[in-house]
Amino acid sequence: MKTENRDYKYFMQDTGSVYLGAKLSYVEILQDEMVNFKYKSIVEHYIFKDTDPETTLESHLYYMTKEQFSYRTYEQLRAKVKINILEEKKTIFGREKTGYTTKIMPLAVFAEMNLAQKKAKGVVIQELALSKLALMSFSV
Repeated sequence: MKTENRDYKYFMQDTGSVYLGAKLSYVEILQDEMVNFKYKSIVEHYIFKDTDPETTLESHLYYMTKEQFSYRTYEQLRAKVKINILEEKKTIFGREKTGYTTKIMPLAVFAEMNLAQKKAKGVVIQELALSKLALMSFSV
């Protein structure tokens, strides 16, 4: 029996957004019956233009540049990325302490960080969030 880590492999939605766990590969997204048809169609028609189907969201987003077609597609979907990042924090006593902070940032801001900055700050991608309104108005 094969066991796998299901942490960060999920699809959820609320009234305004769709959330995808960063460990999902595009193949898993297409096979998941919970993921809506519109997003699957966008993946097949637009994301696969410059992305291998076996790629995970985490890897794709981490190495994504603004020149990629998939970046422009996710921009149209008003994508946001939930990450953990190393930051200096001040304690109650005024000392500085380094620790991970969770942040949600627009994809445009995240893509501006170069690879060296992401590695230096220990960036870990947790989730991709897409606007339901943008997803609904996107024409395939």
